Amino acid sequence: MLNILLSGCNGNLSRAVIEYCENRRDARIAAGIDHAPGRTSLPFPVFPSPADVDDVKPDVVLDCSHPSLLPTLLEYCIRENLPAVLATTGYGEGEYAMLDDAAKHIPVFQSGNMSLGILLLKQLAKQAAQVLGEGFDIEIVEAHHNQKVDAPSGTAYILAEAVNEGLAAPRGYVYERQGRREARPGNEIGIHSIRGGTVPGEHTVIFAGFDEVVELTHRAYSKRIFAAGCLAAARWIADKPAGRYGMDDMFSQL
Repeated sequence: MLNILLSGCNGNLSRAVIEYCENRRDARIAAGIDHAPGRTSLPFPVFPSPADVDDVKPDVVLDCSHPSLLPTLLEYCIRENLPAVLATTGYGEGEYAMLDDAAKHIPVFQSGNMSLGILLLKQLAKQAAQVLGEGFDIEIVEAHHNQKVDAPSGTAYILAEAVNEGLAAPRGYVYERQGRREARPGNEIGIHSIRGGTVPGEHTVIFAGFDEVVELTHRAYSKRIFAAGCLAAARWIADKPAGRYGMDDMFSQL
């Protein structure tokens, strides 16, 4: 039985993880971390910060919280020698540097999207860029619910990076064209964000050429797919040595 310490346990993704684990015999949520531990009633102890975790012996930490918690969370994982699975988005250069430093001591699994379908979309986008890219304009459109605070999504960046890996010459990112009175340059990737309603997540990579358009789309209909990916990552990384890991590493060994 894998014992998981769930950080951000009152969040939307965490609730999907909790529900997904309810009837499993190979993993359970042993405890949670949340800045408002009494906000909801959960069937496990909840602590206000990593520093307050007590009398719990988790096998892995799963973080679905906020980038601001990362320093104290990694400090706890290093002190307790625990693997960390980070499903939080919105990291900047400073946070990624922290991940690199922590990975010298513990296994760190990080992904901007935990879905197997997105992994396939990433691979298809790279392949399409290799075939079509030089003669096609490339745009990425992502849509999420109105409570998502970061834009563009981490997944949009994952897809943009995959596209650039497939191109002979990488292109820069453009996030809006308001006020630009000029024809669209060919050396850019447009990235656009839509926020509204309860959309769990939708990502489309558009290759627009002369008289033809190719679109690659992934739609998430619930957070259950991300919860399944989180649990798979937690189980996979539990016995790995220190280092940085991601979805590509996990699925290459399945």
